[in-house]
Amino acid sequence: MKNRENAKGYWRDNIKYVIILLAIWFAVSYGAGILLKDELNQIKIGGFKLGFWFAQQGSMYVFVIIIFVYVRLMNKLDKKYGYDE
Repeated sequence: MKNRENAKGYWRDNIKYVIILLAIWFAVSYGAGILLKDELNQIKIGGFKLGFWFAQQGSMYVFVIIIFVYVRLMNKLDKKYGYDE
């Protein structure tokens, strides 16, 4: 019975992490790349407007960073629930 509760807790925490990280990615890709584009275009980085940069590359960089954050969180979660090797 404890193993079943362990698995439920593990997946509950896993889904919570996934939702939070996807919300961050959505906020960066949709918010910074589309909604806040005009305000961010006031700032230039390397000759490119920041809104354009977020729309073209920023969301991809954030997604790659989120992958590494997810791996780290899952390693901690595995240790917490005893699923690590």
